[in-house]
Amino acid sequence: MKNFPTSVVVPVYNEEDAVRISLNRIMDLKLHERFEFLYIDDGSDDSSYDIIRNYPVKVIRHTVNKGYGAALKTGIRKAGGEKIILMDGDGQHDPKYIGEIESQLDDYDMVIGERTAGSFQVKKRKAGKKIIRKVGEYLVEQKLPDYNSGYRGFYTDQIRSMLHIMPNGFSFSTTSTLAYLKEGYNISTLPIEVSPRMGRKSNVRPVKDGSKTIMLLFRIIMLFNPLKVFLPASIGIFLIGFGFGLYGYLVFERFSNGAIILTVLGMFLFFIGLLADQISIMNRKRN
Repeated sequence: MKNFPTSVVVPVYNEEDAVRISLNRIMDLKLHERFEFLYIDDGSDDSSYDIIRNYPVKVIRHTVNKGYGAALKTGIRKAGGEKIILMDGDGQHDPKYIGEIESQLDDYDMVIGERTAGSFQVKKRKAGKKIIRKVGEYLVEQKLPDYNSGYRGFYTDQIRSMLHIMPNGFSFSTTSTLAYLKEGYNISTLPIEVSPRMGRKSNVRPVKDGSKTIMLLFRIIMLFNPLKVFLPASIGIFLIGFGFGLYGYLVFERFSNGAIILTVLGMFLFFIGLLADQISIMNRKRN
């Protein structure tokens, strides 16, 4: 069996309309002769798996739907290449960029396919993405590239060392971007054109995915820089409590119970923040 220097991992879930077109595009470009393609069928209940089996690519099947991130983890663990490129299986990503991403990885630790202004994006997700971007930039203290683009590449050993902090859900791309930035890795971007998805409609549900976005915000805060939240909160609450208590002492000659509670709460939040910061550092350590 031929050993390829780079593996391409493509998660698929009920993409029978898109996956054939994407695979034909790969065959036309003869990319299967240069790269190892691993398609991860994440418990599809349509004919996606049967379609993929007819092409000269590897296909791994989950018996149940585990999630986007879980499918990527399976592919990353099974990949044989020194480099890994992730590409969505819904027809939005053009495989013509694979070679360019691979080339840029010679000089960078991660390469992200950054969507151009004219590229397709789901409008319902824009508000949540903007909030996550602002929070992420605050936590890592620098501008973020296209942090949740699913078209990206990195070195196999690096991303495998981080799989223990990667989620099984839709936020794999966001978490990996922040993890690489937090660990000081060198990131580059490549402008790409993204097309509307083919076949079935997106799984985006405003209420359910809105709650997921809120939970994701809490998760990335606690994972990457909890002190950035706990420290300002503790200082603010402490100063309010102390100021309120000082006012009560000067006017009424006593510290009120509310002022004492707020002051102590501010102190507790500071120490909880220190503890959370140490836990987050240990969680990010490589296996």
